[in-house]
Amino acid sequence: MSEATLGNWAPEDLVMVSALEHYSYCPRQCALIHVEQVFDENVYTMRGRRLHERVDEPCANQEGGVRIERALPIWSERLGLIGKADVVEFYGNTPYPVEYKHGPRRKHRHDDLQLCAQAICLEEMTGQAVPKGAIFHHSSRRRREVVFSVELRDKVAKTVDAVRKMLKEPRLPPPFNDERCPNCSLINSCLPGAVAERKRLKALRAQLFKVHDS
Repeated sequence: MSEATLGNWAPEDLVMVSALEHYSYCPRQCALIHVEQVFDENVYTMRGRRLHERVDEPCANQEGGVRIERALPIWSERLGLIGKADVVEFYGNTPYPVEYKHGPRRKHRHDDLQLCAQAICLEEMTGQAVPKGAIFHHSSRRRREVVFSVELRDKVAKTVDAVRKMLKEPRLPPPFNDERCPNCSLINSCLPGAVAERKRLKALRAQLFKVHDS
């Protein structure tokens, strides 16, 4: 389904499924990628790109009675979501999305949002309930199963709204400037330290004048 024919959504109001994980991790990173169209490579993005080379080629096959679709286009007319699922396994008529990640299992499960959004799209597309899916972590070569709870589904809907609002903002969100930044491929485009320092100096000037006036 093309962007122009997705229900009543205007193309500029559609949200990419991948943007949900980006926004959950860092709204500024999300804006740089999806608004400014910035993409910088580092060792982590290169590993991720190599991992996705296999699943990025659309194809379908049968393995042990399970139909497997790779690089499957997905969408949700209800939420205004579009994207692509790495792998969808069909057990009978029931879809089971599998998202590939190059790194180890992380403390914060930002990728659960992306996977749950895929499930919501698949439910709308197929008319079948999708209760769970999995994240495949390439470092450990193990799957982590994710149950799509009511709470996670609600968080997906709220994050979609937040991303859509962010896409219309004229300014980038502020940086966090914390432990997330050193490993981010966009650190040289984001400049979190410089931006945070300008904010600190501005606050100091405001405090200085406030003390002087009193």
